[in-house]
Amino acid sequence: MAKKAQSTLLNMLLALTAIALVAAAALAALNGVTKDSIAQVEKNKVQTAITDVLRQVDGQGNVVCEIKFDNTKDTVIYIGEKNDKGKYSDSVVCHLAYAQEQYAGAAVEAADPNGFGGYFKVMVGFDADNNIYGYSILKTSETPGLGAKADQWFQKSSKGDIIGKSPSTELKVKKDKGDVDAITGSTITSRAFLRCVNKAYANLQTALNSQSNQ
Repeated sequence: MAKKAQSTLLNMLLALTAIALVAAAALAALNGVTKDSIAQVEKNKVQTAITDVLRQVDGQGNVVCEIKFDNTKDTVIYIGEKNDKGKYSDSVVCHLAYAQEQYAGAAVEAADPNGFGGYFKVMVGFDADNNIYGYSILKTSETPGLGAKADQWFQKSSKGDIIGKSPSTELKVKKDKGDVDAITGSTITSRAFLRCVNKAYANLQTALNSQSNQ
């Protein structure tokens, strides 16, 4: 009788092992199928953000003015170190725009790990004079109704409007002796956002200097 029970236990262990192996194989296959599509979605999101931050629209959604790309050379510059997977996942990425070989502006990705909800990533648009032209939130885990308002709070004509400003003088919220209105009830988010904008500007200068020295 004991031998039968031992045999039953062995069969159960073998069955569970087989199920685990099949599940692992299925997950691996699913990851292989979705990995490329997820990467494409992220790429499309970045491309859309680039267009958005280099375009200004009126209240009816009509394009008032736009910085268009007419690039004849590699104008994507990564500033930072690659991670252990060989990717620039947390680096600043500068997408430089040229029109007839003249610098026309840039869309710059920059991140900060210390938003209220953690990781915070912004795409910031700059004109040829390196003033802020627009921005788009790429990644955020901020609280809905509070920190999540960052996608509109700092836009043109909004209360915290930063459009047209130059971060050559570091942008800060008023609580930190700056001149930017923080999101109501979300000072931590506002600080993280402005750190992204300041980082984008500082690294854009590095990118432009590297281009001029080539």
